[in-house]
Amino acid sequence: MSELTYYVALPFVPSDHGIAPGEATECFSANAAVMRAEALSRKPGHVGAVAFSRSGDPAVGEFGDAKLIRKFGDAPDNLGAL
Repeated sequence: MSELTYYVALPFVPSDHGIAPGEATECFSANAAVMRAEALSRKPGHVGAVAFSRSGDPAVGEFGDAKLIRKFGDAPDNLGAL
């Protein structure tokens, strides 16, 4: 099977322990993920957002680590914890 790349915009919201991820949005391209993340970072109740990609083979369920494309506002630099 071939490897696929997913592009995602992920907002962050305030939590009792700092910030927490909100609801992720899958996007068609890296540019679309960046534009969506930027818009999400300005949405009331959100403190920031990131655009990232993740590649892998969905047939076997193996995916590589998330790669940060761009960060907006208060969001983690390291996506490994997500």
